[in-house]
Amino acid sequence: MTLLNCSCSGRSGLCVSVCRLSVPLPASLPAQDRLRHGNQPENLQRNWLREFYQVVHAHRPHFLALHCQEFGGKNYEASMSHVDKFVKELLSSDAMKEYSRARVYLDENYKSQEQFTALGSFYFLHESLKNIYQFDFKAKKYKKVTGKEIYSDTLESTPMLEKEKFPQDYFPECKWSRKGFLRTRWCLADCAFDLVNIHLFHDASNLVAWETSPSVYSGIRHKALGYVLDRIADQRFEKACYFVFGDFNFRLDSKSVVETLCTKATMQAVRAADTNEVVKLIFRESDNDRKVMLQLEKKLFDYSNQEVFRDDNGTALLEFDKELSVFKDRLCELGISFPPSYPYSEDCSQGRQYMNTRCPAWCDRVLMSPSAKELVLRSESEEKVVTYDHIGPNVCMGDHKPVFLAFRIAPGAGKPHARVPKCCVVQ
Repeated sequence: MTLLNCSCSGRSGLCVSVCRLSVPLPASLPAQDRLRHGNQPENLQRNWLREFYQVVHAHRPHFLALHCQEFGGKNYEASMSHVDKFVKELLSSDAMKEYSRARVYLDENYKSQEQFTALGSFYFLHESLKNIYQFDFKAKKYKKVTGKEIYSDTLESTPMLEKEKFPQDYFPECKWSRKGFLRTRWCLADCAFDLVNIHLFHDASNLVAWETSPSVYSGIRHKALGYVLDRIADQRFEKACYFVFGDFNFRLDSKSVVETLCTKATMQAVRAADTNEVVKLIFRESDNDRKVMLQLEKKLFDYSNQEVFRDDNGTALLEFDKELSVFKDRLCELGISFPPSYPYSEDCSQGRQYMNTRCPAWCDRVLMSPSAKELVLRSESEEKVVTYDHIGPNVCMGDHKPVFLAFRIAPGAGKPHARVPKCCVVQ
């Protein structure tokens, strides 16, 4: 889930936050599992919203964009009632009462295998924010934003956005992937910018990811992200700076990480009796009674010392975060000073604990074009504050921790990146 905040008080403030909110606990779970996870999905949403509102209150944005991936969880149909409650809560809560205008885009067409992305994008505009426009991709004109509107089910016919699901051949081993992107364009303070909600492909197997450096899954993500960047920068529309934020599923270079964590270990491969295929890798210390340091399976990454991922916010592991380097001329990011955002335990009593399913990684990111980074960092006064951080560090927020970027822009700061002639604006 991704959030963009923008405030105006002589200048405009923007806050972009990447948040993943799933509802992973349908009521059909056994009673003991519901109890272990906090009894009800509503508890997870309640915790999530409380932490979210605290960030909104702290930064007091005038423009707030919230991008969701895997919205409703993987059992989407069973979670629809929770999705509806979440949307109603956001639109009617006291914490959001000063946001008099809103646009909500929810891809709820889960019966369409060809088009369903499970993406959701929320945009909230503060009552004090004047003259904000949204781009109509069909009419190729900006329209002034008024009132609150919700669009759901089939978004393909909505002219105020572009949405695509990645082709099946991008990730053939996944029979029904929901990965894709959703793009909107806005004009604020004479500055036009694209906001792209994105969900890229995951690592299907820890063992396969470990085999090569970079992994085969990294290549799949590069292909999909390159497609998105080409799409939003093509010749159909005038160019604008862009922010791309969501669940990129970026992973640490698995082979390098394992080699570093287990430098003094010996490796044992466990093979399936019928196929002789490697199904498990066990890394043991050379001494210390041959203590097991790491166990690796398709969906198991069980390292003996999780503190390495939390110490100093995992800074020592950032050298293995390499996937963005391929796009260094097209995408920028501010310095990361928060721990890996995934995979956290969904046990409500374990807000800081990682699951032993994947190697922790910074999957959730706020990325931007070079011109957008210039906009973020351009200093108009000493009051300018930029914050790139995560939400709910000690609270269960689901398997992904939300990440946000908050910043301010001065009126006219986007020139000459964006020109919005009056003749192009439909009132």
